Order: sequence, then structure tokens, then C-alpha cells
Amino acid sequence: MPIRSMTGFAQGKGELTSQAEGSVSPPPSVLASSQGNGHLAFSLSLKSVNHRFLDLHFRLPSGSDSLEMQLRRLLKEKIARGHVEVTLSLERGNNETFALNRPLVSAYIAAFRAAAGEFSVPAEPDLNTILRIPGALDSARDPEDGALESAVMARAGDVLDRLNQMREQEGRGIERELRQRMEHLGEAVKIVQTHRRTVLQNYMERLQSRLQELLGATTDRERLLQEAALLVDRSDIQEEIVRLENHVQHFLGLLDENGEVGKKLDFLLQEMNREANTLLSKTSGLAGDALKITEAGLVMKAEIEKSREQVQNLE
Repeated sequence: MPIRSMTGFAQGKGELTSQAEGSVSPPPSVLASSQGNGHLAFSLSLKSVNHRFLDLHFRLPSGSDSLEMQLRRLLKEKIARGHVEVTLSLERGNNETFALNRPLVSAYIAAFRAAAGEFSVPAEPDLNTILRIPGALDSARDPEDGALESAVMARAGDVLDRLNQMREQEGRGIERELRQRMEHLGEAVKIVQTHRRTVLQNYMERLQSRLQELLGATTDRERLLQEAALLVDRSDIQEEIVRLENHVQHFLGLLDENGEVGKKLDFLLQEMNREANTLLSKTSGLAGDALKITEAGLVMKAEIEKSREQVQNLE
């Protein structure tokens, strides 16, 4: 599976047409006119954005529990991470008729009047409010059980494929940028490596001069040099350079593997940032060529931060 972004959108449309009582025609690949009698058009849209896990949100008509379960299974098979909003909207023909859901409306009115009587509130139920209650009006030409569900599922696979195609296209763009960022990061590491020896020599000379000034000529010179060498060794950044080089190669290797690499890349960038911080802390306060190391370290941190912004949108 190629590297995919978690951002995408896709929509599919279809319709059911009652040709005889109890029969429903199969859904066409595109939405046809829904002006005739008995037409029920639907639109299924999928919108995804980044998220730490797979987070599915459904906006479906009432009574679509079975359809929701089927869509949930399908999405879990094809998507690993992301916040996905699934919206199904229905559009009925102009000549569609509706039937009043008498038990529901009657129960609402009875509850309203009981509450008004109990609290001595002079009020009557509002018909406009009642008719907006979900299920208060039922279509007189609802498709037979399972017909809408089958029609939507027949289109869902195609819509999901187009969503993933868009996510893959976004992923290819992110991958190109990440490879450029790693190239810049590698160049900054080479600059640090170039100036490392000079910085160590300057650090040791400055430390030796300062210690002699503070401790005087009576100090054991060999002991002084040993202590200075130990401090210089602790300030060496070779270990951070090697780790950064290895992290860059590991990062590029994960990009070559494709698939669900977003979390791994994000963790690796955190490690790179830690090494860059250590490198900067070890070279702080030094002048001369050490300033070039500081500049290169800041470039590293900028490239790492920009890479993290992109990686957090990868599946």
C-alpha cells in the first residue's frame, strides 16, 4: 500500500425507482433526475482529516443502524487512521407523499399536555415543532426493507476507493517534501561534521588557558591536561552527528517501505529533535567556527519541525 495522507473527500450518488409495488430498480452509477413519482435519490459522502487513530462519525437517516454497521466494517478494512465523516442524505421526488406517524405524534402531544397540566402552564403543542421530530412523517413510498441499504453499499466501495485515491495523491506530495527535508537535514549534519575538529581544538586551548590562569603555575600540568581532555570529550558532538545520520537513513528507509508509516516517522523525528537539542547545548557559548555549528543546528531544528507538520498528516 502506498503512503497516504489522512486528508481527502469523495462523494457518490445513486437512486432507487419504484417500478411496481414492492420492487426497486438497481441504482445507476450516476444520479438521474428525481422528479418522477417514486424516486428516492441518495448522496453518500466521505470526508477525512488527520487523527491519531481511526475515528468514524456517521450522519445517517434514522433507522440506519444496520447500514452503519456495514459501512463501519468496510471503512475499517480500507482505512487505518484518520477522522472520517460519513454522510448519507436522501432526496425524494417532487410527487412524493408522506404519512403521519400517529403513535409518535399522539404520544408527544399527550406528554406535552400532561407536563403543562402538572405545572399549570397554559400552553398548547406547536404543530410545526411536532412535525420536525425525527420520524413524525414517514414516506408513503419508502423502499422495501434492505433496498436502500443494498443500493448504498453498492456505491460505498467506489466512493471509498476514490477517497483513498485522493489520499494517496496527497501522500505522494508529502513524501516528496519529506525527502527534500531529509536532504537539507543531511547537508546540515555534514556542515557540523566539517567544523567539529576545529571547535574541539579551540575549546581545549581556551579551557587550558583559563584553568592555568585560575589555578596558577603550581598546578600539576599533566593533571590539568587530563581534566581538560575529559571536559572536551564530554563536549564532543560526534555521537550526536552519528545518530542524526543514522536517523536520516532510517527515515528514508521507512519512506521506501510505504504503507502505514506515519507514527513511526513521527517518533523518529522526535529522536532527531532530541539529538539536535543536545548538539546545540554542547556548542553553546563558543565563538568562531562554533557559530557555524549553531547555525547548522538551527537549520536542523527547522527542517525537523517542518517535517513533523507533514508527517502528522500521514496515515
